[in-house]
Parts: sequence; C-alpha cells; structure tokens
Amino acid sequence: MGKTLTEKLIESHLVAGRIVAGDEIGIRIDQTLTQDATGTMAYLQFESMGIDRVRTELSMSYIDHNTIQIGFENADDHRYLHSVARRYGIRLSRAGNGICHQVHLERFGKPGRTLLGSDSHTSTCGALGMLAVGAGGLDVALAMAGEPFFLTCPEVTRVNLKGSLPPWVSAKDVVLKLLEIFTTRGNVGHVFEYGGEGLEGLAVPERATIANMGAEMGLTTSVFPSDGMTRRFLAAQAREADWAELSADPDAEYARDVELDLSGLVPLAARPHSPDNIGAVRELAGIPVDQVCIGSCTNSSYRDLATVARILRGKVAHPRVSLIITPGSRQVLENLARDGYLADLLAAGARLTESSCGFCIGGSHSPGSKGVSLRTSNRNFYGRSGTEDAEVYLVSPETAAAAAVAGAVTDPRDLGMDFPAVAMPEAFRVDDCMILEPAPPGKAASVQIVRGPNIGSPPENGPLPERLDGEVTLKVGDKITTDHIMPAGARMKYRSNIPRYADYVFEGLDPTFPSRAARIRDSGRHNVVVAGQSYGQGSSREHAALCPMYLGVKAVIAKSYERIHAANLINFGILPLVFGNESEYNLLDQGDSLEIPDLRDTLAAGRALTVRNVTRGRSFTVACPLSERQKRIVLAGGALNLVRTGDRPSGTARK
Repeated sequence: MGKTLTEKLIESHLVAGRIVAGDEIGIRIDQTLTQDATGTMAYLQFESMGIDRVRTELSMSYIDHNTIQIGFENADDHRYLHSVARRYGIRLSRAGNGICHQVHLERFGKPGRTLLGSDSHTSTCGALGMLAVGAGGLDVALAMAGEPFFLTCPEVTRVNLKGSLPPWVSAKDVVLKLLEIFTTRGNVGHVFEYGGEGLEGLAVPERATIANMGAEMGLTTSVFPSDGMTRRFLAAQAREADWAELSADPDAEYARDVELDLSGLVPLAARPHSPDNIGAVRELAGIPVDQVCIGSCTNSSYRDLATVARILRGKVAHPRVSLIITPGSRQVLENLARDGYLADLLAAGARLTESSCGFCIGGSHSPGSKGVSLRTSNRNFYGRSGTEDAEVYLVSPETAAAAAVAGAVTDPRDLGMDFPAVAMPEAFRVDDCMILEPAPPGKAASVQIVRGPNIGSPPENGPLPERLDGEVTLKVGDKITTDHIMPAGARMKYRSNIPRYADYVFEGLDPTFPSRAARIRDSGRHNVVVAGQSYGQGSSREHAALCPMYLGVKAVIAKSYERIHAANLINFGILPLVFGNESEYNLLDQGDSLEIPDLRDTLAAGRALTVRNVTRGRSFTVACPLSERQKRIVLAGGALNLVRTGDRPSGTARK
C-alpha cells in the first residue's frame, strides 16, 4: 500500500511513536517561527531552559502583530526580540518587513521540511509541501531547544480538486466552501491533503489561502504537493534550489476522500460571527458596507492585491466606505509599486497600511459602532475587530473590491466588467535587507539582552495537588475562542507581563472573573472553568492557558477541545477534562463547589476521575485522555517545571 504525502513527511521526521492515527508521535522540527505577540513569552521560556543556542535548521522571529507603538510596551518588547534573536542564533524580520506567514512562504519555506510556529496559521506553508503546524509558544521554545514536537498522529483526508475556478471565484471561495461543508468543529486530529487536476490552476499564493484557513476548521494542518507550480513560485523568489518534487503515492489510502468541483463554485462570504456561517454573496447583496479591509496573512499576496488594483482602476471607493489595503510583505508592496498597481490603489482612495496583522487582530482600523466591515482575513469572531457590535464578513479580495466600489455587498460577477486575470511574475524583486542575522557563535555570549519594565519572567506553577478542591468560577457555552479567553487588540501589549495581562482574562464574557479567581486562588482553593463544545478555538496564543494558570485555574471541564489550546493547557499544568456524559454540563452552575479526591494517584493510573459536586450532593465522571508523557507534564505542574529540574518533557535522556 502506498503512502500519503503527510505520512511521508511524518515518517522522514519521526523520532517517537508509530504512524498510527490516534497514537501520540514525536517529530523532529527543522524550522520554527514566532511573531511578536507570542514570541516574547516563547523566548523568555527558551531563556529559562539554559540552552546556549537554538538547535534547529532555521528559527525565525517576526515582528508583525503589535507594530503600533502606543505606549512603551510594544517598542520595549521589540528591542527584547532584537537582542534575544542576536544572542541565541535566530534570524529576525523587522517590523514593516511583513506578516510572518507571507514572508516565510516567500523567503524560507522549503518542500519536505517541518515547520512549527507559535501562530495557528503556520499551516499556510503547507502550500509548499511542508508539514507546517501551529502550536503554543512553549512547544516552539522546546523545539528550538532540540526537543521533539509531540502531536496526535493525524487521520488524513484527501481533498480531490477537479475542474477550474470560474472568473471572479478565487481560492478564498474554495476554503469558505470547505468551511461550509466541514464547519469549525469536529476536525481535530485531521490533516487535509490536496490533490487532483484542479491543482494545476492554483498558484502557490492561492494554495496558501486554502492552507491558511484550514486552521479555522481545526485541522492539524493542510498539505499540498510540491509540483511544477511550486517550482515556478520558488524560482520567482530566486530559490529554485530549495525545490523538491513531493507527492502522495498513486495507491495511497486515506481515512476519507472528498471531491470538490471548482467549476461549480460561486463567490461566498462568512457572515457574522463565525468563519463557518457561510452564504452566497449574491444572497447577501445590497447590505450597506462601511469598511473594506483587504490583506492579512490569508489574502495579501501580490496576485491578490494586483487583482484588486485592476478591479479598482479608474474607480474611487464609495463615499461611505473606508478602504484599507494591507500588503502581506514589503516584497509585495515593492513589486506592486514597480508594476504600477500601487498607484491604482491609491487613486481609488485606499488607505495604505504597513505590512502587519493590524486590522485582523483588532490592533488597528476597528469599524465604527454597528459598522459593517468586509474583510479578506480569516476570523470574524464577535468583538475580534475591536468593536463589539460590528458586523464582520469574510470574503475574497474580488468580493471586497466590488463592495468598496458599490458601497454595499455585491457579487463581483455583477460589476459589469471582464475579469482582470493577473499572471504571477516570473521573477519578484527580492530584497532581504530587513532580515537581521544573529551574532556568530563566538560573539553571541557578549550580546546584552534588553528588557523593559513590562517584561517579566514566566510565572511558575506548583505540582498538581493531591486533590482538587475548587469552585466553578465560570461556566461558558460552545465555541469559546482564545479571543474570548484572552483578548487581543490593545490588550496584547501586556503579553510579556502576565500579572497585568491576567487582569483581562474572559474580559468580554465576565470582567469580574480575574478578581474572583484571584480570591479563590489566594484562599488556597482551585478555580475550575466549565465549557461546551470546541473550547479554545482560534489563535494559538498560549496566554489563554498561561494567564488562567496564574489565576489559579487547575482544570477545565468541557465537552470537547481544539488541538492547540488543549496542548497549551497541559503545558501549563491545567487539566483538560472531558465530560463522560455531556448532559452533566447542564447540571453544573457557576459557583458550585467541586472536589476530585485522590487526583494525582487516579490520574497517574489512567483511571476515570470522579468529580463530586459538593453543592448539589452528587457525583459524575470525567475523562482525561493523556499520554504518559502528558501525565508527567501535568503532574509536575507544567513542562517548564520538568525542564527546570533538568528533566525533558519528552521523557528521553538529555544529551
């Protein structure tokens, strides 16, 4: 029996476990990436390990999230990132050079390599035939220290693309259709591997859009073959030597096969407030639009923005519409300028922003009150834009441009113009002057690491207690995202100051949570969060586990979890408990006192845990499906506790 491409990538990097779907495996990591919102804490954790230099083939640090410097905090964090990169052998992409996923795709991604990034959209580089996986910052720090990355061996779904995209339909519509089919839930532990004749018409930037939003489906990652289209892209980046042909065997077997006819797709939109709330653009036509934001790591390539420029040429944005254009990288911006497209965008009334994550994370350009914003980004969670009552729709660049001109949601096929097809350049203008090299090994030790007053040490956690004696401090529903748990936007400037950032845990759901949790923690008892389905969707930010840990959260009891957040909870010593019977969720209330006797012994033995609801005088069971490695981490109170004692979270001897 042949092998899938995913199996080949895993097999060539396997260091622990067996390639059996559902088993825990450990893989060697070739490349890592961080961004400044998650990287500061990741490097603080790396420093605490006492490793002299990173042990990867390549580690990249990107400054792309918190580039608006209101107050000293972001600027100080960036100075820290500069110095720590120079000290430990990390290459750094300066603020303004671009969004990490776009720049990594252009300059560093290599077919056949593994990439671990402290950002859920690291899967973007699956477009190049990489095994590119998002993770929490601590997992990335461990990988930089030479540790394997552990994950559940995935089930692989083949997505067979047939036909070709009609005019005005693009890669964003492909992935929105997949979200309509598969939704944001129920895909944990799966990889989507793409194939079929339809690939012949999808350039690497289009494949990247699809791979990027696999994160919204909860996939481990998405994988495309490395073929002639991949070779042309790398050649245009003056990196043809990095190309290698990679594909699945013809007789490979998959857990499931899905066929998608590209020729039958129409322009789609994700309606508020979830990426899987899909509708046809033509059905939404006529909704007045206040803002159009084109960019983000999903749709900010040269091809995307050149297409928008062609649509807008000779036109001006509707008087009601604030049009924001964010190129994904400095390279994209420079090539747009050289080819005349930047002038078209400016003449159309576009407000050009620096190449950063800005509007996507609520860090800038928040809509007005009750504003309707069409965005080419990947998430439209409630309040993520920075405006709680905004109505955010996710659309393709073509649909976004049509709305900018019309002032209302408009199917781009109804613009009354021929589709402006844009060919990929045979060669991009390449300039890597904004990428800084680390100090050579002989001089690295003399580099002084710069720490501002907002930068603290990673907080410590005690070992798992013998028994849980706690209170349901908060009960929440389904599809709670990491944005709900730990807000982004302006709050992210406190990312390296956990005591300060913890003041905003669950801010949008219950602003009293931090003070109540701190009181319970200080009384010597434990905090418990109760949740519904798909807890921890969205961003990989480990602060959604780290800050609750600081506030004394010892367990979450949920119906189900998303992959990265569950791993982050374990890494920081918080138990991710699963209801044995989901109906028990309805019998718990905020304020209930809970006990789990013999917690450590029962967990170590792998038995189901019995939770006693003291308030109601009844008991119920919960599962805690941890591997032996994960049990060691939780019992120790987190992965850093093991490292600090000279142990390895992998359970293998330190070399």
